[in-house]
Amino acid sequence: MNRVLMDGITYNGFGKISQSEIRIRENKKWRMEVVRRQKMVLAAIIAVVAFAVISFSASIMIKAEDNTYEPTCKYYKVANVHAGDTLWTMAQQYYSEDNYKNYDAFISEICKINHLESPEQLKAGENVVIPYYDVFK
Repeated sequence: MNRVLMDGITYNGFGKISQSEIRIRENKKWRMEVVRRQKMVLAAIIAVVAFAVISFSASIMIKAEDNTYEPTCKYYKVANVHAGDTLWTMAQQYYSEDNYKNYDAFISEICKINHLESPEQLKAGENVVIPYYDVFK
């Protein structure tokens, strides 16, 4: 046990401990605390980097395509409107569930491309540009 006497000298039961020895011990404790904090920060940094690497590699693996993948591209076809044709019947040939949310989205894109305010504006003899998707050629 340490005890401090009136003159400021500490005894440890085996003899006197000088002020410099006390300072050395306090410095050693302080350095050990600093090293402990540095180790904690280093461990946290390593954990964050490991998490980022694992997340990145998992996202790459999820996005990886197998060998049977064939890229599709958007093409445009000009179709001639015949008597009795509607935009709906003409679009049925080219509609793709994979590329449009629903049939109305496909029809609205055709209207936008051809500057039509409504799908009923078609007249026989007009040409209509229709988008479609196909395997990259």
